[in-house]
Amino acid sequence: MAEVVVLGAGLGGTLAAYEIAPVIGPSDRLIVVGQGSRYHFVPSNPWVAAGWRDRDEIEVDLAQVMAKKRIEYMPQGCKRVHPADNRLELNDGRSLPYDYLVIATGPDLAFDEIEGLGPNRFTQSICHVDHAEKANAAFEEFAKATGPIVVGAVQGASCFGPAYEFAFILDTELRKRKIRDKVPMTFVTSEPYIGHLGLDGVGDTKNLLESELRQRHIKWITNAKIQRVEAGKMTVDEVGDDGAVKRTVALPFAYSMMLPGFRGVEAVRGIEGLTNPRGFVIVDKKQRNPKYPNIFGVGVCVAIAPAGSTPVPVGVPKTGFMIESMVTATARNIGALLRGKEANAEATWNAVCLADFGDGGVAFVAEPQIPPRNVNWAARGKWVHFAKVAFEKYFLHKIRRGESEPFYERWFMEILGIHRLTKTR
Repeated sequence: MAEVVVLGAGLGGTLAAYEIAPVIGPSDRLIVVGQGSRYHFVPSNPWVAAGWRDRDEIEVDLAQVMAKKRIEYMPQGCKRVHPADNRLELNDGRSLPYDYLVIATGPDLAFDEIEGLGPNRFTQSICHVDHAEKANAAFEEFAKATGPIVVGAVQGASCFGPAYEFAFILDTELRKRKIRDKVPMTFVTSEPYIGHLGLDGVGDTKNLLESELRQRHIKWITNAKIQRVEAGKMTVDEVGDDGAVKRTVALPFAYSMMLPGFRGVEAVRGIEGLTNPRGFVIVDKKQRNPKYPNIFGVGVCVAIAPAGSTPVPVGVPKTGFMIESMVTATARNIGALLRGKEANAEATWNAVCLADFGDGGVAFVAEPQIPPRNVNWAARGKWVHFAKVAFEKYFLHKIRRGESEPFYERWFMEILGIHRLTKTR
């Protein structure tokens, strides 16, 4: 009997459990260790922060769903991974042994790396549904008096799409309330140029996103390094291509949402051979850790080298499409190992994304995600907004039913078909 443990119950961990369940034997045991039992659909957090969704619309009780699939769910979370002993030290003091471990924890949000950053200080976040709810409450208070808004992503951030989404969604919501004219907006990002996205751009994302910012009267600062945040003021260094500070700007704000830097979670950070200096899990093309080959990594917790050097540190995003391919490869490889065969499945690591702007959006496909690419495509239009809304409903329906299938691959093939159809009309 083999003990297969999935650490983390976000997108990667939930999909991993669903895909591993069918490949294990009848005497094998599959356990998921999460922080609490509620899964929330992270791509919907910008809508929660704008008041367009309630959290119960985007949440799923995983304990109930997984019980129906004969997956054991442990909600107490993990304090530390002990790879040399093949066990997890859980937060309640118990020890959980494993034969195979899939690490799918997502990131630790490094708010503490910048003075004054984060939902417990002076800026909001949309990285978690709890943060998004708090961001919405703060926005409702802001709307009573208005003032400047600053939105963006700090140095070390590994996900930029949601920052663009939230800036444009706020613009849409402010226009609906007819108070947009009272709100100066600035987009602040560590990216070397608008539309870099941690991927050195995809298709024409630079011009597409710059155009959106111009049309919506949103100013921007790139190569931005946040010094500190105080109540109502953000101090930003704008860095030149040579790494030297060109100027320092004190940006006033009445409302701000800044995505933080990402790092590996404390349960794995600092384990030699398992994680890199930033705490991300080191994996090979089979999603296996080279030092501990019975450990696999999927999702945002995985270490991926950046597309190139940048004046300000910029991380690499892991989109749902890419995470899904990591999960599928991992499930196939664990299934093969349990049957005494060789693990030879590899993930595609392609990037596909729908970025909703409230009344439109941008979609892009990067195959592979790091250039040079076989496919390098981006397009914008109202169809992107409706496509993302439809995908949210489709995905949550499948998660609530405990169904395992290539969600993103199937859906994005439909999306591309919708785009081609709209272009012919």
